[in-house]
Amino acid sequence: MQFIEPPVNGRALPGEVAHAGRAIVRGAVLALVDQPGVARVRVQWDCDGHNLLINIRDDGPGDLSVETPSVRHLVARVTALDGDFHVDATPGWGSDISVSLPLDPPSSAIAPIAGWGLTARERAVLDLVATGARNRAIADALSISENTVKFHVANVLRKMGAVNRAELASLVGQNAVVTPAT
Repeated sequence: MQFIEPPVNGRALPGEVAHAGRAIVRGAVLALVDQPGVARVRVQWDCDGHNLLINIRDDGPGDLSVETPSVRHLVARVTALDGDFHVDATPGWGSDISVSLPLDPPSSAIAPIAGWGLTARERAVLDLVATGARNRAIADALSISENTVKFHVANVLRKMGAVNRAELASLVGQNAVVTPAT
């Protein structure tokens, strides 16, 4: 694993981008090592001031593509975060995955909350998740149990196609407004 230090006068990596990047790297590494004959995987992180740049390379058979089932969901995840995902494979030499994730939320409007088919309670939970609230705080704010919060968070993750809470926050974005139902 190689992490390149950001410049001293550089910008800090937003937490939600770092969490999404980590989840994407994990999925990519699992996809690569699932191939027969992979003995080495190299992961490199960098930042150009506007994007988190990730490069993952293996020494496998070199037949990985964006259509590979274990890679397809990663492409969708990166696209949802307004990023770029590329796979270059050379038969007999290995595969190279390049990911670029913007440090800022997407400038284009995300699909309206109504488009995700969330219930009123799920919208209320999403609003609190997007602020970084933990399950206990959400349960207290909405007068429901923590188990009910977990149930709603799982439903929101599934409906919005996100993998974790950080990705939910990224999808909602800093400018999107989620109106909690009462």
